[in-house]
Amino acid sequence: MSHAAVQASTPTAPAGQAPALEVRGLGKSFPVGGLFSRQSVRALHGVDLSIGRSEIVALVGESGSGKSTLARCVARLEKPSEGAILVDGVDVLKRDRFQASRAFRSQLQMVFQDPFGSLNPAHRIEHFLRRSLAIHGKGGTGTGGTGTGIQERLEELMTTVGLQADMLNSYPHELSGGQRQRVAIARALAVEPAVILADEPTSMLDVSVRIGVLNLMRKLRDEQGISMLYITHDLASARYLADRTAVMFAGELVEEGESLDLLANPAHPYTQLLVSAVPDPSRAGSYDPVRRAELRQAVMASMHCPYDGDPDQPCSAHQPVRHRIGDPAGRHWVRCHLYRPSSGAGGHALASEPATGQPAGPGHPASNLNEKKASA
Repeated sequence: MSHAAVQASTPTAPAGQAPALEVRGLGKSFPVGGLFSRQSVRALHGVDLSIGRSEIVALVGESGSGKSTLARCVARLEKPSEGAILVDGVDVLKRDRFQASRAFRSQLQMVFQDPFGSLNPAHRIEHFLRRSLAIHGKGGTGTGGTGTGIQERLEELMTTVGLQADMLNSYPHELSGGQRQRVAIARALAVEPAVILADEPTSMLDVSVRIGVLNLMRKLRDEQGISMLYITHDLASARYLADRTAVMFAGELVEEGESLDLLANPAHPYTQLLVSAVPDPSRAGSYDPVRRAELRQAVMASMHCPYDGDPDQPCSAHQPVRHRIGDPAGRHWVRCHLYRPSSGAGGHALASEPATGQPAGPGHPASNLNEKKASA
């Protein structure tokens, strides 16, 4: 079984067409210790991610892994410390922040986790949508927002997200959580974006209404061609909605692939840990809480490998190697020092890119799955 060097990580767009959104080597550090301190904590390091047109990519990981920080950096709510953010092939970080801000916001919008916190309770629903249309000049009758074209567009937006037009006169507190989140999505749609960043849009909703929001997001992708980054803790919803899933741990992407393939055949120990936390009646009798606690402690350890490996080369010493799993042209890859082909999903052939020798971030795991494969 051969190993061949492969090029970079992110999937490529069709020839002659740039991805809707591409992140290259993105890093973010936050200062700690006061105004004059030179110390900092690293939240993101070397993140490479690409979202094709009309594609939904799920970003999963535990709280504190850097998911929301990545979204805020891409939305330019936080300033990245390094890297590039390309929208339609143009690096937005090289453009003037103020002059290009309105054009950028028309291309990329964000939907926040708390629908009530993102809607001012003092205003009616009509205000939020009308204001978006006026700021970005999408109403067709000027910025005043008084023409009949504006009203028709408002009603169209409400219908698109599955709400009644008479709800335009309602206040946020008069709507349910699911309805408020649909309003937040309608506000994002008002500027006709190419990309939507959805930061856990269903986590504060009842289970009974989550499927409606997920189906709405899928409908927007299929009918309007909108690309999305879907941030979630819920692996089941990622499997249901997303075309691809990326796993983030300690501010770095450690595994990525087609959603069905990645969640059915997790290769990285951290991904295996996340999958093992999903309730599954079929393994109820074999669930071992002690074994899972040991696995979690090993994965979260900062200075040693969670599995048998070379004690002279701890996992945190060098940048982990990236391996392709299955078809070398496929999208499933895992970043791990000691991964071996025989431990992959079904033992498929893979290719690996050589290690860079760069220092890895603290807390970054690696695994020798040949010696001891994780079990939940």
